[in-house]
Amino acid sequence: MAAIRMIDIAVNFTDGMFKGIYNGKQCHVADIPTVLNRAWAAGVHRIIVTGGSLQESREALAIAETDGRLFCTVGVHPTRCKEFEESGDPEKHFQDLLSLAKEGIQKGKVVAVGECGLDYDRLHFCPAEIQKRYFEKQFELAYITKLPMFLHMRAAAADFCEIVEKNKDRFSGGVTHSFTGSMDDCIKLLSFDKMYIGINGCSMKTAENLDVVKGIPVERMMIETDSPYCEIKNTHAGIGFVKSTWPSKKKEKYDQECIVKGRNEPCSVRQVLEVVAGCKGINDVGNLSRTLYHNTCRMFFPHDLDSAADALLAGDNSS
Repeated sequence: MAAIRMIDIAVNFTDGMFKGIYNGKQCHVADIPTVLNRAWAAGVHRIIVTGGSLQESREALAIAETDGRLFCTVGVHPTRCKEFEESGDPEKHFQDLLSLAKEGIQKGKVVAVGECGLDYDRLHFCPAEIQKRYFEKQFELAYITKLPMFLHMRAAAADFCEIVEKNKDRFSGGVTHSFTGSMDDCIKLLSFDKMYIGINGCSMKTAENLDVVKGIPVERMMIETDSPYCEIKNTHAGIGFVKSTWPSKKKEKYDQECIVKGRNEPCSVRQVLEVVAGCKGINDVGNLSRTLYHNTCRMFFPHDLDSAADALLAGDNSS
């Protein structure tokens, strides 16, 4: 069996829960280093920290600079797109994002534009027209920086695909992360060249979800946790396929040897891998992890597709 190595493409390390803060209340110490150690021990080799606003993207870059295995995105989440106009100068806001992205690229840390896209489940945060305007604007960011895109699509497949279609020559590729759509949505996304689909716990809640995941070719898939959200729960359809578990305790009884109950962590990307393998009937989880790892490198770490990646693909796991 090949050794398991994974890249978690979506971790929200800027979230208060990783500072020990839940609903405004400090429950335990900030613990990113502890969380990272658990991830590395589980076979995670790299993590992409998500930026969802200008300020959050700055924080994501600062976090990424603390470890050689951390990288990040720069962009504005659909539910936060009002920030362009609330800044008083949308063009300056865009230029600030651009210069942050350029700074991060120079540091070897920023690997994608995002998280951006459309979210029609949460229009109370930001109306559709504003979401569409600034989703489209962020293709300009991708075009100038030559970065791939880290995308969000929730209950908005038609408009999302229309905007991607219109701008498909302006970006080098992307991943639609935390995918929870239908098989039809999936087919639409996969009709775009160089579009991958990101799978996490939220992608595998129901039997219908698992059927969709079954139909996604592994060559077009990446895995993620979207932690601290999207954990695989006992009520989820795929729970029977989970093999790796960690002891957990409530946040009030914090113990660094345990995961916090109800807070997802990057180590559990291993569970996502196990459920994908289980629902697809794949016995060689190591081999599956190698394919997903290679997909992710091809998109986000192209300079890395050197002899190491080729050796991995050839099945030389002597390293």
